[in-house]
Parts: sequence; structure tokens; C-alpha cells
Amino acid sequence: MSHHLATPEAAERGQLFIDDLFVFDGQGSTVFVLDVNSTVTGEHADPDFWPGARYEVKAHRDGAEREDVTFRVTFGEADPAGGQTFQLHVLTGAQAADDAAPGDLLVGGRTGQAASGGPVQIWAGRASDPFYFDLSVLEPVSSSVTGGTALDLSQWRPEEAENTFAGTSVASIVLEVPHGYAGLSVGTRVATWAATKLSDGSGGWRQVNRGGRPMMWPIFWPDDTDFSNQANSRHPSQDVAADGEAFAQMLTAAVTANGAPQDPQSYGRTVAQELFPDVLPYEIGTPARFTKDVRNGRALADNAPEVMLSLVTGTTVPVGLTSQAADGCRSSSFPYVVPA
Repeated sequence: MSHHLATPEAAERGQLFIDDLFVFDGQGSTVFVLDVNSTVTGEHADPDFWPGARYEVKAHRDGAEREDVTFRVTFGEADPAGGQTFQLHVLTGAQAADDAAPGDLLVGGRTGQAASGGPVQIWAGRASDPFYFDLSVLEPVSSSVTGGTALDLSQWRPEEAENTFAGTSVASIVLEVPHGYAGLSVGTRVATWAATKLSDGSGGWRQVNRGGRPMMWPIFWPDDTDFSNQANSRHPSQDVAADGEAFAQMLTAAVTANGAPQDPQSYGRTVAQELFPDVLPYEIGTPARFTKDVRNGRALADNAPEVMLSLVTGTTVPVGLTSQAADGCRSSSFPYVVPA
């Protein structure tokens, strides 16, 4: 869940807010799920996807600084029934990082209907949100981390946790890419991230929002509902130079205030080095797990909030929910999400 909190601005710009990115092993394939435009605010922008915007899922192979493959999805205007046409392009090699490159058209389709372009499958539409979390525990953690103060969970009762996202939905893009396609072969280590882009009015494109690891925006930039933070527009390769040292110091101060671990400075630097660049690492063909001990991709059922909140505070933060809280919001077969 990115930064779709209870503000009017979040709802108004929901089509471009990246709520979640999931990457996991499918059926002889790699599955990418990109969620935007949540109804957690009680409303969402219409249509589900911004007509003409670019929704891109990117992968850097084997430690490359720049992406080697980009899947680009664009949507048309909504018809009277609310449906939208879409096109999926793939860009590889040097073109993957080039906004001017047209890429190769794989398939066109319509929201709510599965489509395939050669071996690649795509589904886009409104789906039940598989993310589960009680938002009431977020503010104390964010305040502790960004303010360098001790975490105060005295009012938090994990046993009373309720899923804030129960009954909500997201606009979801699901890509299923067979092993070996576009260099995404079994055993290849990739770093994945997603971006939303709009025309700059001069023939180019500007990156509006991006996301890789879960929970980064609500923890570190909770007030960024207008895309004003520079982290939105930069490439992950710039993350370390821009924020690496500042975040190491921020995390060191937070874990020091929380009384753990034994060497807070080393811990703060280690966590900052993991978080930046903000990409989601995954080894193609392996089970996805985003847990306390293993962070390899991210499956729909993974308890990412508990992992991330505990990681950045240096202490266990129980969120009081398990994957059962969203059991009806995921499927074992394509499109893996449950259409709303």
C-alpha cells in the first residue's frame, strides 16, 4: 500500500498513485501485479486508469543499474459502460529506459477481460484489494522513524486489529510473463519497480509516481499526496546519492530511541542500504516471500506491513492480522486477483 490515505487529494489523483507492486512465480511464469486507484478513501477517480497515461513495470536484470525490460500499458477514454481499451507494449535493451522508444505492441484489449499477446497474458480492471492492514498503527511508526523518537504503541491493541482495506478495491494490472521471455529466465535475479507517467506537453513524458518495496511512501513520505516529493520523479539509480545517507541517519536515530539493536548506527546503515534503491528484488522461478528473514519478490498473501514496520523501527511491530484477513481477494490462477 503506497500513500492512499484518507485525504481528498489521494482520491482525486488515485489513477496515478501506485498502491502496491507484487512479483511472484506463476505457472511456469513470472507474475507482476500493479495496483492503483484504491477506494480506501471511500471514493476513487473515474475512470479506473488515466486515459493516455503510461503504467510501466520495469525489471533490471542481474544487478544492472538501468532497466532491461519495461512493460508499458496505456488506456483509452472510458466508454458509457465505464470500460477502457488498453494496449500493452514491451521494450527491451536500451529502449527499456527510453521514454521516446515506442516498443513493440504485444496486445490490445479491454478492461475486465483477459487478453494475450503471444505468450504474455494481461488482465486489467477493478479488483478486490488483497492488501491487509489496520492503518491506525501506521502513524506511530511513521512518527517514530521520521522524528527519531521512541515508538509509542501504548494505545495499540493487535488483538483488536481490523483490516482497513476490507471491502475496498483497486484498479489492477496483472501481467503473466512465461519464464525465458525478454530475458526473464529461471535463476535470473531482477530488481523490479513501477512508474506512472504523463505527457509533459512537449512531446516528452514526466514520471509522476513510482514504487518498488511495499510501505515506503506511507512510512517515509506520508504527506506526499500531491506528488511533490522529488523521490517521485527520479530513477532508482539516483536513490542512494539523494537519500541514502539521510535515511541511514534517520533510521539510526529511530532505532536508538527504541533501544535496539546493540549497534544502531550499523543497523541504520544496513537497512538504508536495503531500502535504496527502492526496487523489489526477486529471483525468477523461485517462491516469492516477503518475510522477516527472506525478502524475495512479494506474493499477494505476504504480510508486508508487519515486515516493513518492524524493519524500520528495529523492533517487532505486531500488526495483529494474518493473510486470512484477505482470503477472498486472491486466486491461485490467472489473473490471481479477484475482479470486483
